[in-house]
Amino acid sequence: MNQQNDRTELQKRIAAELAEKAKKKSLENDADRPDGVADSAYLEKTKQTTTLAWVWILIIVAAIGIALWLVVISS
Repeated sequence: MNQQNDRTELQKRIAAELAEKAKKKSLENDADRPDGVADSAYLEKTKQTTTLAWVWILIIVAAIGIALWLVVISS
């Protein structure tokens, strides 16, 4: 009975040590990768959306509207 209790305590201690090591390793890795991405090469040659993005949306909506209008008129 005592031997099983010792194993349980040992297992608890080992589990706690492993959890602490994993937490430390995770914190070290987060410091190296602030965004959580190991390789951000996919972001190369990209740029943020400009403030005129709404103009493109309006152009697309207008083109769809004109196309629908032409279909209705030709029917």
